[in-house]
Amino acid sequence: MKSSTSKKSAKSRLSLHRHWSGLLVEAPERAQSRAMLHAVGFERGDFQKSQIGVASTWSQVTPCNIHIDQLAIAAAEGVAKAGSKPLIFNTITISDGISMGTQGMKYSLVSREVIADSIETVAGCELFDGLVALGGCDKNMPGCLIALARLNRPSIFVYGGTILPGCFQKRDVDIVSVFEAVGTHAAGKMSDGDLAELEQCAIPGAGSCGGMYTANTMACAIEALGMSLPNSSAQNAISTAKKDDALNAGAAVHRLLDLGIRPLDIMTKKAFENAITVVIALGGSTNAVLHLLAIAHAAGVKLTLDDFTRIGKRVPVLADLKPSGKYVMSALVGIGGLTPLMKMLLDKGLLHGDCLTVTGQTVAENLRHVKPYPPGQDVIHGFDNPIKPTSHLVVLYGNLAPLGGVAKISGKEGESFRGRARVFDSEEATLQAILSGKIKKGDVIVIRYEGPKGGPGMREMLAPTSAIMGRGLGKDVALITDGRFSGGTHGFVVGHISPEAHLGGPLALVKNGDMISIDARTRLLTLEVPAKELAKRRKALKPRPPVKKRGVLAKYADHVSQAHLGAITDGNLEG
Repeated sequence: MKSSTSKKSAKSRLSLHRHWSGLLVEAPERAQSRAMLHAVGFERGDFQKSQIGVASTWSQVTPCNIHIDQLAIAAAEGVAKAGSKPLIFNTITISDGISMGTQGMKYSLVSREVIADSIETVAGCELFDGLVALGGCDKNMPGCLIALARLNRPSIFVYGGTILPGCFQKRDVDIVSVFEAVGTHAAGKMSDGDLAELEQCAIPGAGSCGGMYTANTMACAIEALGMSLPNSSAQNAISTAKKDDALNAGAAVHRLLDLGIRPLDIMTKKAFENAITVVIALGGSTNAVLHLLAIAHAAGVKLTLDDFTRIGKRVPVLADLKPSGKYVMSALVGIGGLTPLMKMLLDKGLLHGDCLTVTGQTVAENLRHVKPYPPGQDVIHGFDNPIKPTSHLVVLYGNLAPLGGVAKISGKEGESFRGRARVFDSEEATLQAILSGKIKKGDVIVIRYEGPKGGPGMREMLAPTSAIMGRGLGKDVALITDGRFSGGTHGFVVGHISPEAHLGGPLALVKNGDMISIDARTRLLTLEVPAKELAKRRKALKPRPPVKKRGVLAKYADHVSQAHLGAITDGNLEG
C-alpha cells in the first residue's frame, strides 16, 4: 500500500514538473524531438527532467545588459543543480540612453512588446515547464513580466542590477548628469573639455542607469509584486550578490514547480497595489504607471489610473534618490536594499502582507526577519519626516486630458503652474528652441504628436527636460506632452496625455500664447480657451497621415492603445 501511494505521489510530482515538456519528449513518436535535443546537449536522463527556459536579454548595445549573459549562465546553473534542465535563449534589448532624442527612440516602447512576444513565442513553441527571465534596461522588465503573465508557467524574474556612479570633479555622476550638461554647455556655462571629460567617466561599467530611474523603479516594482527574490532589485550589477541572486532564482523556479505556483497566483490586484506603494515610496519613474497597467492587463487584473491616485493619497515619498533627490541606487544597496523599506511599509499597514511571492512564502513571511536600516542613514526617511507626504505621481484630468495625464511632482517645483503655451510638433524642434534660448521663464512647452500612435512609439522627452534643467529653467518652465518621460526627468512635467494629438485629442487644438494651468492639488490640466473657440479649432483640424506605412512602427501604430490603458498591443481595449 505504501509503495502504491509513493508511486502515485511520484507520478503527481512528475506531472507538475513536466506538464508541458512531457508532451514534447515522451512516447516513441516524439523521437525526432529527442534527436534534436540530443544535439544541443541533452542526455537520456534529461528527458525525465522539467525543462526551464532561461530568457536572456544580453546584448552589447547597452551597458545595462552587457553582463546579462553571465547572469543567465548562473541562473541555468541554479536550475541544473536543483534537478531541472535549463535552456538559455535570447531576446532583444535596445538602449534608451543612446537613442534618446533621436528618431531611434521611437522603437523604445515598441521593444517592450517585441520582448514580450518573443519570450512567449519561444516558450510556447518549445513547451518549457517554467522560466527564468533576466532583464537590465527599462523595457526588458515589463516585457518579461508581460510574457510571464501570458504564459502563466512557474516563473521568476532576475534584475541585472544597478550601475555604480561615475566620478566627475569629485562628485557622483550618471547618464542624466550628461544629458543636463548638454543644456549647461549650450548656455555657455560648461567648456568643451569638461563636457568631453564628463561623457568619458559618467558610465563606469555594466549595470542599469544609477538613479531611481525607470530600470531601478521597475525592478523594485517587480520585487514588490512578488515576482523576484527578496532584494533582487537592490544589488549592484557587478557583485557576488547579483550572481548569487541569479543562481538562487534558478533553484527557486524548480521549487515553484514543486509547489505548483504560477505567476497569476502571485500577480493579483493586491500585489499590484503593493507594487504601486513601493514605487511611490521610492519616488519612482512615471513609466511605472504605463508598465504596471500593461502587466496588469496581461495578468487579467483590472488596474486603472485612479488606483494610483487612491493609493497615492496615503503613501508618502520616503526615498531621497535621484533624479529629484540626492542619492544613487548603489547608496540604497549599501544600507540594506529594498527589503527594510518594504518592512517599514508593511509595519505601517501600507502593504498587503498576505500576498504570495516566488519564494513560496508571503510578503510578510519574507520580511519577518529583515533588519531595519542602520541608524543615521538619510537615504530613506522615516514616516515622521517624509520627502513628500503624498505621492509624487499625480494623475491629472481636465479639458486638455479628458482620459488622464501623469505628472511627476516632487514638491520642489511647487504644486501649480500657469503660463503661455509654446507649441511644438516634435521633440527635435523643442530641443532646438530650448538650446537656442527661445524658451523663456513662464512658458508651458507643449510637445505633441509624440503619443503611442502619433509618434509612433511615445518617445521619452529626456533631452528637452534635461536641457531645461541645464539652462537653469527647472522651476520657471513647465512641459506637457502626449509622449513619455525618462525616469531621469525632473521638473514641472506632465506626460501620457490621453487621448493623444494624433487622434484629435485636445492637445492638437493648442495654439501659441494660449494660457495653460496645471494644478496638482485639484488634479486639473486646463486649457484656458472658451469652449466655442475650441469647437471652431476642432472643426478646422485636419487628420494627420500615418508617420510610417510599413514595418514594425506601422504595425505598432495600428495596434497600440492609448497611454491611460498602458499603451498595450495585446487585446487592444479600444478596438
